[in-house]
Amino acid sequence: MTATATTDVTGARTPEAADVITGARERIDALDDRIIGLIQERMAVSAVIQEARIASGGRRVNLSREMEILGHYRDALGKPGTALAMTMLELCRGRI
Repeated sequence: MTATATTDVTGARTPEAADVITGARERIDALDDRIIGLIQERMAVSAVIQEARIASGGRRVNLSREMEILGHYRDALGKPGTALAMTMLELCRGRI
């Protein structure tokens, strides 16, 4: 790929900046793959917990635990952390 093509793809105005952006995007892609894998692992663990809770006569969802998780994400990431946690919880337990 030519320097001009690289800068067009990255939005950078110099080849040097395009190189930085390309490298950083590769790292982001790798991080995203790890995050997706961790969420999938969390979904599997959550399913085990739900199955055990239901088998013991309990409810599928423990709302007080979910509130703890929401607070943890909010404290760590601010208001957007709450939305992220809600999405993750929905993935792990489905809509209630």
